Amino acid sequence: MKLNKMLLLVAASLASCALHTSAAFAAEVNVYSARQEELIKPLLDKFTAETGIKVNLITGNADELITRISSEGRNSPADLLLTTDVGRLARAKQQGVLQAVSSDTLQQQIPANLRDPAGVWYGLTVRARPIMYVEGKVDPKQLSTMADLADPKWKGKICVRSSNNVYNQSHVASLIAHDGAAAAEAWAKGLVANFAQPPRGGDRDQIKAAAAGVCDIALANTYYLAGMLADPAEQAAASKVKVFWPDQQGNGAHINISGAGVATFAPNKQNAVTLLEYMVQPAAQHWYAEANHEYPIRADVKISTLLEGFGTFKADNLELEQLGELNAEAIRVMDRAGWR
Repeated sequence: MKLNKMLLLVAASLASCALHTSAAFAAEVNVYSARQEELIKPLLDKFTAETGIKVNLITGNADELITRISSEGRNSPADLLLTTDVGRLARAKQQGVLQAVSSDTLQQQIPANLRDPAGVWYGLTVRARPIMYVEGKVDPKQLSTMADLADPKWKGKICVRSSNNVYNQSHVASLIAHDGAAAAEAWAKGLVANFAQPPRGGDRDQIKAAAAGVCDIALANTYYLAGMLADPAEQAAASKVKVFWPDQQGNGAHINISGAGVATFAPNKQNAVTLLEYMVQPAAQHWYAEANHEYPIRADVKISTLLEGFGTFKADNLELEQLGELNAEAIRVMDRAGWR
């Protein structure tokens, strides 16, 4: 009798372990990512190995992913939206596809100006958008502020992508936040008058155009230049271009973020928060920033060797939520300025 009872207890214990094991393997989180798979999947695989939480990854165009979550509504499997530029995160918030979450870890590790004050989205890496110039054609002593690029002395010498790009929209939104719409429009008109060619292509194309002699100055995010320097096929062109940090005596250089937010109807909300918290840990920050050639969100994590080569700089400490709030006004300003 005692033996039978013991066997029953053992069986019950084994069944309980099996249930717990099954539950652990059943834990999952569904990530909709605008970052390319090769730039995020290794980190997600490491997260799964360390936590047992399986990550189901869907990658796609940033704006299309926001539209997809919105159209899926309550039936959306999305738990976490991972995307680039605060303008897109603000758009997702405005469309109601993200929910506020509270996390002491996120609030302690992410600077207040790089996260939504209501906890709807959080910055994960920082990207900067300085002036890039062709060495030997531009004396860096001629450069000073971003406002100076509207001066006629730069006529026919500037390359930048179109106004429909969210990076440029956020940049103009920062100018509006600091100086008002009228001043931002005057700057945009002066910049347009100095274009070397009609805007076309992405940030890498602006850098390549400068290297090829089409223009002397390009406006682009640093992670594109760093990515080109890390690519043997593009190193030659990228090496012709140097970084100048504008506005170091004023507001500082314009910055933005890549970031994430938890979907409104996330079926695995806690796992999504766990993943967000994992991504701000030092090891994850180092890998994520290194793989994407971006700056860590944490000041105690070392930047990559390539970014070190661009030098240190003072960053604009504007509350990034303002860039999203002023996005529509920025588009109107750019349109009136003839920035196509």
